[in-house]
Amino acid sequence: MIPAPPPAPFDADDERLVRPPERANHAGEEDDADAGARMSFLEHLDELRRRLMIAAAAIVIGMAISFFFINDIYAFIMQPLAALLPPGGHFITTELTEKFMLYMKIAALCGLLLASPIVLAQVWLFVAPGLYAHEKRFAIPFVVLASGFFIGGAAFSHYFVFPIAFGFFAQFGPTDLVQFTPTIGPLFAAYVKMVLALGIVFQLPTVVFFLARMGMITARWLVKKTKYAILVIFVVAAIITPGPDVVSQTLVAAPMVVLYGVSIGIAWVFGKKKTIAD
Repeated sequence: MIPAPPPAPFDADDERLVRPPERANHAGEEDDADAGARMSFLEHLDELRRRLMIAAAAIVIGMAISFFFINDIYAFIMQPLAALLPPGGHFITTELTEKFMLYMKIAALCGLLLASPIVLAQVWLFVAPGLYAHEKRFAIPFVVLASGFFIGGAAFSHYFVFPIAFGFFAQFGPTDLVQFTPTIGPLFAAYVKMVLALGIVFQLPTVVFFLARMGMITARWLVKKTKYAILVIFVVAAIITPGPDVVSQTLVAAPMVVLYGVSIGIAWVFGKKKTIAD
């Protein structure tokens, strides 16, 4: 039986016996991520409460600013809604406070749009403790991209999707016996739903940008999943559009497909490049 060789003498100066090189290269980043993970459940709740309070305060301030221009904002928002009416038509209301609540809802919507950079910044600050140090530097790009695409989606809904999608139903059929005279409350609620839905849908390039920078997805992977993405896009378009007509669904799905193509380009340009060591 051949005896086993004696163990090598321990060398206190040999870094390979003290700490693996891979962990040494990212020790600072792992410590930052561990610091966020070590927060207790109550501390996470307290942090969430603080971020929600700041976001709510920003929206309230945005509402207050909107009230100074409420008449101009009202005229701007009512343009695509009034285009649905027949010549000489008017909206109706069946509740005493509905006109007052309409102004409040308009101010709330504008307040959210004005406060969107601050709201998105609070979202980032809430998730930032769980990120590595090299990932935290994307705070400003996240806020800028997310705010820009959110406002862009809202504008796209206001100028294109809502007038065409709802105009199809408002002008459908003869008007000699049945005339479209909508109640303002439900119609404005549908307008807000469409604006917020398109604002959220337009976040796709922002999400892809950060997932690609973190190495979680690649442009090649997105290209391979294109057929599934198109299927999901049309399902989402069918959900957020007001009716089953193909025109309005295509009107919503088309820019989403374009955004998916833009997202592939973003993942290709800004994606995390693999090194030889990887």
